[in-house]
Amino acid sequence: MWDEGTAIALLLSYPREVHSVMGEAVFFSVVIPTYNRKPILEKCLQALEVQQLSHNAVTGYEVVVVDDGSTDGTLQWLEECKNEFPHVRIFQQNHQGPSAARNLGVEQATGDTIIFIDSDLVVTETFLQSHAEALVAGKNKLGNDKFFTYGAVINTANFENPTSEPYKITDFSRAFFATGNVAIAKHWLEKAGLFDTEFQLYGWEDLELGVRLKNLGLVLIKCPQAVGYHWHPAFNIEQIPNLIDKEIQRGRMGVLFYQKHPTWQVRLMIQMTLLHKILWGMLSLNGFLNERTMLPILKWLISIGQSQLALELARIFLNWYNVKGVYQAYAEMKG
Repeated sequence: MWDEGTAIALLLSYPREVHSVMGEAVFFSVVIPTYNRKPILEKCLQALEVQQLSHNAVTGYEVVVVDDGSTDGTLQWLEECKNEFPHVRIFQQNHQGPSAARNLGVEQATGDTIIFIDSDLVVTETFLQSHAEALVAGKNKLGNDKFFTYGAVINTANFENPTSEPYKITDFSRAFFATGNVAIAKHWLEKAGLFDTEFQLYGWEDLELGVRLKNLGLVLIKCPQAVGYHWHPAFNIEQIPNLIDKEIQRGRMGVLFYQKHPTWQVRLMIQMTLLHKILWGMLSLNGFLNERTMLPILKWLISIGQSQLALELARIFLNWYNVKGVYQAYAEMKG
């Protein structure tokens, strides 16, 4: 029986060595928070067990999985399959959200170099090696470890073969620090104060930490060779209520982000500007184009196999919900 509220180490098979990114080679701790994602988590962990490494760049690695109170049998499955995942160490907490889960993962990590990925990300066989080479190159160029490497993330709805998805223009990201695929020296995370656990709803906790890292002087080094494939089910009509709820949550967390960093740049990021209000108001015809009025065309696009196009069209009203959520939360905060 699980002792709720405490971290439980189930798999402790990997040696607790500590290696620094500043040395000739690195030892990685791959930190993965998970919540009710057992099917794709299996693919995620399998991909991490078949890494092709050059030991002059990587001395070894561990995979620190933090279960955030899953109710889908994730912990039991991991215990039953522990022999399939010799690099995995797993910890448990009550459901507190990804910020608390990542913080626990960092605290329990034995390596000096942390890689963050999500539990619905499937990586290539050269993923760790690519991050290692970019870290060594960055250290040689800058003369210090005041940076992090940011890999590529490709979105896919292909569950059977997620790594077959080609790169698309919609996969481009301008985020400074996003936990889908980054590698960073552990001591910089600790110096920045780790993730802010006030971000308990959806969105912004990683970008907020990115602001603090930037304020410490860290720079981003892109590492497109370290590719992760972010799986999510193909868009369907049943997802719309949850997507709307996420946009409203993201609006509320955006205002929390702005409270902590009241800058124009953050206002642009969270869409709390007159420009965004006018833009999405116009595109949605002041809310006339919504989940009800657009339902027929969304259903038709999905029926002819154009679910991605349907999702892009749905973003018209999803962004309008987000902007309204931002301004509503901001009014409540001021009041």
